[in-house]
Amino acid sequence: MIKVIAVVGPTAVGKSDLAVDLASRLEERTGRRGEVINADSMQLYRGMDIGTAKLPESERRGVPHHLLDIWEVHEPADVASYQTLARERVEDCADRDVVPILVGGSGLYVRAVLDHMDFPGTDPEVRARLEAELADVGPGLLHARLAEADPAAARTILPGNGRRIVRALEVIELTGRPFTANLPDHTSFYPCVQLGLTAPRPELDERIDLRVERMWDGGLLEEVRRLDPLGLREGRTASKALGYAQALSQLDGELTEAEAKESTARATRRFARRQESWFRRDPRVRWLPYDAPNLVERAMTQVESALSDRVEEESGEALVDVATMLPYSRS
Repeated sequence: MIKVIAVVGPTAVGKSDLAVDLASRLEERTGRRGEVINADSMQLYRGMDIGTAKLPESERRGVPHHLLDIWEVHEPADVASYQTLARERVEDCADRDVVPILVGGSGLYVRAVLDHMDFPGTDPEVRARLEAELADVGPGLLHARLAEADPAAARTILPGNGRRIVRALEVIELTGRPFTANLPDHTSFYPCVQLGLTAPRPELDERIDLRVERMWDGGLLEEVRRLDPLGLREGRTASKALGYAQALSQLDGELTEAEAKESTARATRRFARRQESWFRRDPRVRWLPYDAPNLVERAMTQVESALSDRVEEESGEALVDVATMLPYSRS
């Protein structure tokens, strides 16, 4: 029998609403309550509500939601810590005979919960040396070094992405193995059913454009003004979040509102394509059209089959976002 339901897919496709629908329908059909566990890395940040489309309390319909608003905006992303916290929530749900519903589009965070994944450690001295070298010579030379040490990793990391290049080189130096040798395969930690929502690209692009308009209309600039003195600008992860980076540039006078919106929409469309590519590589995901009139019923059919052991696990290969494979210790 499955232990976790996961709802995955690209941004703006309706994952949060489906998760709440499933939680409500589960209790009606099986007598077991469902509770939502967040797997959106940006919704983990306290106060980042409008730009992350965090579901308001009023729209959760009484369904408990876990792992929202747990990090401050100045803290870097920490998938290793998240893995521990999320699995604690899964086990707590199991102890209470509650079905946890993991929902989000952050592929690495989803897999950190569902699959066997160990995260390579970090060494402050090695990291500092590589970052100093990055500042001195730029990412191009470091990317060439990565291409010699691990061609497969170099192909997945853009030559201009210094942060990811540094992390890959750090892992190679610490482990003595190619960075790609540390990446996981699809070996499940929990028996689960993964439901993926998909939308035709033109329709998804329209939904993204509409979401961006609503972000600005809903007060994103005011939210960013409020978060700025709390460390948003200094946050290594939060400051680069879609919409937040552009809003900061607008507040600084570097972009007009129209330019900030267009930049956000364009970047979000690219991000949605990467998300879908990530989840498409996992053969265990059961895909459903986001606008199916009987979407909840079709999803429940998959869930009930899994609860009665009629869904089989499959294996395959995965892509990993190397930028967030850095454990971060909070003292």
